[in-house]
Amino acid sequence: MKPRVLDASFFARPALVVAKDLIGKSLVRRFDDGDVRAIITETEAYIGPHDLACHASKGRTARTEPMFAPGGCWYVYFIYGMHWMLNAVTEGQDYPAAVLIRGAGQWIGPAKLTKALEISKQFNAQPISPESGLWIEDRGNKVSPRKIKRTPRINVDYAGDWAAKPYRFVMSPLPEGEAGKRVVKSRVR
Repeated sequence: MKPRVLDASFFARPALVVAKDLIGKSLVRRFDDGDVRAIITETEAYIGPHDLACHASKGRTARTEPMFAPGGCWYVYFIYGMHWMLNAVTEGQDYPAAVLIRGAGQWIGPAKLTKALEISKQFNAQPISPESGLWIEDRGNKVSPRKIKRTPRINVDYAGDWAAKPYRFVMSPLPEGEAGKRVVKSRVR
């Protein structure tokens, strides 16, 4: 199958649907010397302003503004004074929902992923597209629903009952051989 870049219509759906459907897709980061592709293995959904684990539950702020855009852009924020978190904005204009990319390829953990792929605020509010240098592809990798575990989200104890919601999706077992491959593009002169 020829790789297909996921467009805004993929992300303009409920966050829980997008979070599950992202499992097995490829996160792609463009560098000057080529692209790095890694299969998405773990996600978490944040489903809107009523979800007490979602940043938007505190209202619209400068930090959360990208979440209020139509689905199909990145929401990248800084936590603990040291880590960037990568989220795909979902749903529609003015409905703040997003999916945290928690793991892809060999990088298990959202901070390890963003550090390895040099993802920081430069991607915040940018479109999920090759033009931004960071996008997601469907490369035909089919993941059986039986291989996707659904669990509570991690590190959201502050959210009360919302912490126990099964909004985290994890591929199990993890794939072999596709972790963080760098594809060096030939240069056309």
